[in-house]
Amino acid sequence: MVEERELQQLKKRLLELAQRSYDHGVYTFTPFLGMSEQQAFYEVQGEVAYAGFTMEGGSPLCERVMIRFGRKEYLGYEEAFPIRSLKIEPLSPKFAESLTHRDFLGAVMNLGIDRSTVGDFFVEEQSALLFCQESIAPYLTEQLRQVRHTQVRCVEAEAGELSAPVQEEISLSVSSARIDAVLSRIYHLSRSQSMDLFRACRVYVNGRLTENNSYSLKEGDKVTARGFGRFVYVGVQGATRKGKMRVAALVTAGGTKGK
Repeated sequence: MVEERELQQLKKRLLELAQRSYDHGVYTFTPFLGMSEQQAFYEVQGEVAYAGFTMEGGSPLCERVMIRFGRKEYLGYEEAFPIRSLKIEPLSPKFAESLTHRDFLGAVMNLGIDRSTVGDFFVEEQSALLFCQESIAPYLTEQLRQVRHTQVRCVEAEAGELSAPVQEEISLSVSSARIDAVLSRIYHLSRSQSMDLFRACRVYVNGRLTENNSYSLKEGDKVTARGFGRFVYVGVQGATRKGKMRVAALVTAGGTKGK
C-alpha cells in the first residue's frame, strides 16, 4: 500500500504536470499508477480538469494506467501514450515451469526496474503480455532471460497478439446485485471476509475506491478486489427457481491476482 506521504507528493506532482501541459502547450505523462495512486488523482481531479486528461494502460482491462495531461483541441496535435507491449515466452515450452503473475513480476523487478515503469501483466498458459514504458522496453527485451528456473525470451508483441486478455463469463446466483454479494460469490468469500476487503480499502469500482459494500452494481462496472482479481459486471440474466437473482460477470484470467 502506498504511504500517505507518497500520495501527497503524487498529488503535488499531478498538479505540476497539469500546469506544465497548460503553460507550455505540450502533453505531459505520469508513470504507471496503481489503484491507490489513481484514487489520489481522483481527489485532485477538479483542480487539474482545466488541462484535460486521458487515462491509458495498454488495454481496456488494465488496472495500472498512465495519465496524459493535455487536450487536442487546445494543443492542436495528438501524442500517443509512451506504452509498449512485450511478450515473455519460454524458449522451450516443453520443459517450462507453470509460471504465475507473481513469477513474471518478480523476474522483472529483479532486473532493478522501478515498479512505476511497468503496467499490467496478463498471463496466458506459459506466456505473459507485459505493458511497460517505451523507454525501458529495449532494456527488458535485452536483459529478461529467465523467470524462476525457466529460460525465456522477451520480444515486442505483434499487433493483436495477446492483446485481449482471456475473460471467462460466469453465471452466479445471488440475493441481489449488491457488490458485496457478487464479490463474495465470485471469490468464494464469507460475508465477514468480504466486509474485511471493504474495511481495508481494497475494493475499487471503475478505478475509484469504494467503501460502500451495499453499492448496487451496474452493467459494465469494472470491479477490482486487490489481492484477488477483477471482474466486469455484465448484468442480470433472470431469476432462479428459488427466487434468487441470476447475474453474469466477466472474470479476467491470469490478471493481477497477488499484485
